[in-house]
Amino acid sequence: MKIALRGLAVAAMLSVSTIAGIAYAANPDVGGAPMLETKNIIENAVNSADHTTLVAAVKAAGLVETLSGPGPFTVFAPTNEAFAALPAGTVDTLLKPENKATLVKILTCHVVAAKALSTDVMAMVKADGGMHVVDTVGGCKLTLKLDGDKVTVTDENGGTATVTIADVIQSNGVIHVIDKVLLPKS
Repeated sequence: MKIALRGLAVAAMLSVSTIAGIAYAANPDVGGAPMLETKNIIENAVNSADHTTLVAAVKAAGLVETLSGPGPFTVFAPTNEAFAALPAGTVDTLLKPENKATLVKILTCHVVAAKALSTDVMAMVKADGGMHVVDTVGGCKLTLKLDGDKVTVTDENGGTATVTIADVIQSNGVIHVIDKVLLPKS
């Protein structure tokens, strides 16, 4: 009887471990770091080696408190490579205190005041006949489309980013990693 009970207890623990592993596996690692659903956008972003430029920009723009807030937010998060692809000197210029308003505008054009997972985005795109326009916190309009099984995001200037890592769940929303910096209408 003791052996049977022990076997049952071990089986139960393994089942719980398997379920916990599945729940954890739902969030991909980003920039070599685990992204925990219990942490907010800022708490996770600071751990991503691929988003050091974005984190520096968010700090310079004074948006840490906002993006640590309750949300919900959908953030299209450009990688360091995306920032590096901007014309030489652009990032250094934007990080200067006198350019804070421009930096805030650019960054808030990457944020939607709702939690939209990739399945939500795909459903909206399909329902709207192949593209869906969303308004950002910064007052920009982004056009979401599907390119095969990938979501693309086009800014007001026609610049298009591809979502490279989707559905990074946060306690206050979701991050979709993108490969280009989106810019407000010039």
